[in-house]
Amino acid sequence: MQPTEVNAAGASSINVKVASEVSEALSLGRAVVALESTIISHGMPYPQNLQTAKEVEGIVKKNGAVPATIAILDGVPIVGLSGEELERLATLGPRAQKTARRDIAYVVARGGNGATTVSATMFLASMVGIHVFVTGGIGGVHRHGEYRILLVF
Repeated sequence: MQPTEVNAAGASSINVKVASEVSEALSLGRAVVALESTIISHGMPYPQNLQTAKEVEGIVKKNGAVPATIAILDGVPIVGLSGEELERLATLGPRAQKTARRDIAYVVARGGNGATTVSATMFLASMVGIHVFVTGGIGGVHRHGEYRILLVF
């Protein structure tokens, strides 16, 4: 099966490539878990990043769901990286742009490579109907965050 492309409602200029395994699982109502990719490109060096990414995907599979690692390669948002695409992102490392939701259009328009943050992962996953995702962590302290922080568990 070939990957399918999806246009988001209200975002017709962004085509998203969805891996066939992910597309099939979604159409059958099976569990799919989106995985952010900044942890791969910016979180650790190669080859540990690739090994960790494969281990996390394996844990998702072991628990009965289909993993869908999300990134942008050559200007194309991809939901469900292939093994080759995962390795490419891992070897790119920090040369892949750390891509938040606000950066998606820029990375796509310039044909760039982007590793998705939590916000971009949530956005792209939601576009294709994935409602659960995993992250390596939510980090970053924003200016005056000590006055505005709200954590809900």
